[in-house]
Amino acid sequence: MKAVKGPDSPDERIEKMVIQYQTPLLRLCYAYLHDAELARDAVQETFIKAYRNLDKYRETASERTWLSRIAINTCKDMSRTGWFRHVDRNITPDMLPEPAKPVEPEDRELTMEIMKLPAKMREAALLCWLQGMTYNEAADALGISLQAIGNRLNRARKKLREAMERSEAYESA
Repeated sequence: MKAVKGPDSPDERIEKMVIQYQTPLLRLCYAYLHDAELARDAVQETFIKAYRNLDKYRETASERTWLSRIAINTCKDMSRTGWFRHVDRNITPDMLPEPAKPVEPEDRELTMEIMKLPAKMREAALLCWLQGMTYNEAADALGISLQAIGNRLNRARKKLREAMERSEAYESA
């Protein structure tokens, strides 16, 4: 006898999540891992973990922050493996998955500078600036305080400003 799927069955909920969040999670994982195939694997693993733990999902967090948290932890797990450290992951903006709208040249340069930030600052920047999460959502996704997310973003802004000023000074020289 085949099980009957209700309107909120786990299969249907995950399918809706995949449709809605697959592309943003792919961009997030790619930015974290710097490898298209690993990013696809990480997104797939994210949805597998989400499916297995759907009964543990707490409605107080948005699906987006919950999935982002799973994706970040999956990327961290993948980056801890021994062979991961030996793979060349130099990326260019052309390698990033296609955004919803065309990217301006200034935005490409800024994105590349964001990718060079230390991991904690990069995570905060990716979630807030590139994924469009609020500070509360990003703090929840990273499991840190609102003040910590603000501090990380302030330090990231300072580093980015310095990098962009160096770049402008180099171009005008």
